[in-house]
Amino acid sequence: MPENKVNKAVVCPMCGELGKAEIYTSVNVTKNKEYREGVLGGGLFAWVCPSCGYQARLTYPILYNDMKNRFMVYLIPKIDRFQLCDKELEEKYSNIRHLNKRVVSDFNSFKEKIFIFESRLDDMAVELTKYAISEMVAKKLDLGRVSEGYLTMYNRETNTIGFTYFVGEEAEPFVQSARLEIYQKSMKIVEAICANDKKLSGFIKIDREWAENTLFRYKRVKSGR
Repeated sequence: MPENKVNKAVVCPMCGELGKAEIYTSVNVTKNKEYREGVLGGGLFAWVCPSCGYQARLTYPILYNDMKNRFMVYLIPKIDRFQLCDKELEEKYSNIRHLNKRVVSDFNSFKEKIFIFESRLDDMAVELTKYAISEMVAKKLDLGRVSEGYLTMYNRETNTIGFTYFVGEEAEPFVQSARLEIYQKSMKIVEAICANDKKLSGFIKIDREWAENTLFRYKRVKSGR
């Protein structure tokens, strides 16, 4: 078995029988392009119970490595830490400069980070943009807060960027696009106050919580406090 795979026992939630699954601990999409589709399409996480045929999508820790686009995204379900340091990985990739390393806690954020970095965007600026547009969506729909959303469209030719938010009790998808100027303004905030975040080693979690904290810091700097 390849060293990026391990066998894990899986208890079927439907029939209770014990089965096994081949789990990927890491994928390098530069060396094997098929892994990319396996991740984005969900095939790498698909599992079928050998006893009753129940189909499920497994969620487990996996490292996604794209050497061509110089980023790695570590999916660790439900992780709540801002920074994750893996000494072995740090040493292995210490000679690669300008490598974006991120940790995410759920599958949708995992796919979103891949889309962001493949699009050559700055994920810090994307998070700030997403937060700003979510405030607009909340006001438009008369909602107190819109917290879940993901980048789903980026088109430089039409000068647009778009997000899909999940709103209301039923978590209905709501698509909102905007001009790229709002992303460019977010980039200026990143350049102004996020230098230390850029220098951090290890895998860091750039999400809504990070965006809220960053905007709070930015407002304090602007007000001179």
